[in-house]
Amino acid sequence: MNYFNNVNGVKYEGPDSNNPLAFKYYNPEEIINGRKMEDILRFAVSYWHTFTAEGTDPFGDGTMIRSYDRFSGMDLAKARVEASFEFYEKLNVPFFCFHDADIAPEGNTLSETFKNLDEITAMMKEYMKSSKTKLLWNTANMFSHPRWLHGAATAPNADVFAYAAAKVKKGLEIGKELGAENYVFWGGREGYETLLNTNMKLELDNLARFFHMAIDYAKEIGFDAQFLIEPKPKEPTKHQYDFDVATSLSFLQSYGLKDYFKFNIEANHATLAGHTFEHELHTARINGMLGSVDANQGDTLLGWDTDEFPTDIYSTALAMVEILKNDGLGTGGLNFDAKVRRGSFDPEDLFYAHIAGMDTFAVGAKVAQRLIEDKVLDNFIADRYSSYTEGIGLEIVEGRADFRKLEKHALHLEKIENKSGRQEQLKAVLNKYILEAYASVKA
Repeated sequence: MNYFNNVNGVKYEGPDSNNPLAFKYYNPEEIINGRKMEDILRFAVSYWHTFTAEGTDPFGDGTMIRSYDRFSGMDLAKARVEASFEFYEKLNVPFFCFHDADIAPEGNTLSETFKNLDEITAMMKEYMKSSKTKLLWNTANMFSHPRWLHGAATAPNADVFAYAAAKVKKGLEIGKELGAENYVFWGGREGYETLLNTNMKLELDNLARFFHMAIDYAKEIGFDAQFLIEPKPKEPTKHQYDFDVATSLSFLQSYGLKDYFKFNIEANHATLAGHTFEHELHTARINGMLGSVDANQGDTLLGWDTDEFPTDIYSTALAMVEILKNDGLGTGGLNFDAKVRRGSFDPEDLFYAHIAGMDTFAVGAKVAQRLIEDKVLDNFIADRYSSYTEGIGLEIVEGRADFRKLEKHALHLEKIENKSGRQEQLKAVLNKYILEAYASVKA
């Protein structure tokens, strides 16, 4: 059975193409930083937004037209697997991602839920035998059901903690079965609303205990995927324990977990944390913690996670500077944790959205590569901090200075001369590289 009859297959046709179902800038075979574009970008489809989203919002019912919605229960779950692999093949995408609740319905008991998961996992494994598309990561949904209203590993109820452990144990087993290259920890409701009823120390201690248990079990079953934490500010708890990269890094360092985790960074979450996307990527990269990316964008006019498909070349170019300087994402990738708008309800809109996102990141990668090759930003930054390469600056960097030596130096200063940061000039340079990248593709 086919679910996307109006789409034959998406291919690269170049910027002169008027075919809406073709890539204009994403050429999987093109070389970026010594590797094929497909291998450096490692695009992934999110199962939840693409195949289970109904187009609901707080004020309206679902709008999405999906031929498999005539089914229910496990029949619906199986139809979505069929549709998903048809979509992966026609989009020619190398990876996909899912939460456990995306792929199979919950049963009346946890045992029934696990039975459903086993059945769908076996079906996916069979499809993957003949598909190029692999599992980038899987995770457990521990935020939707009412049992998670106070959190999962940070819940005040030990039974909830145990239920969460069982779910992650199963998730690790599924990840191993399907060859997942990463495993993401859920976030969501790990935080609190008010300190009036919260034992923060116990909650943080329990979260760390949970992670250590997960590490131990992964080792026990031989599941060597990279563990990832996805910072989720204000989604939906007011005080999230995984607010941003810096906060989460501090937690991992405090509890001896840093060597076992990296970060899965979402662009829209960076916005909610009051940061830019590139800030979060940069913070992770300079600490050796950049693992994977949820590629989307938010709306600065809305204080919520809108999960739009990325079409901002300025943002993707700066993001790709960080990713290329990180020598790629290792086992991670660019997962489109993004959803079509409620008014974009046709099945074909799923292809249009992914094409737009993939083309946008492809252009961003081209711009980033040229910026890095020409060292246009690196040279400016090096010059700006050149005072730390000689004299008293070098002594500071090498640890040979103390307050007495610095005071002696300062007392002999007649005038301090700063250099302009030239932010506006550098933004103009970035614009120039973006336009030149477009022109070079056209040529």
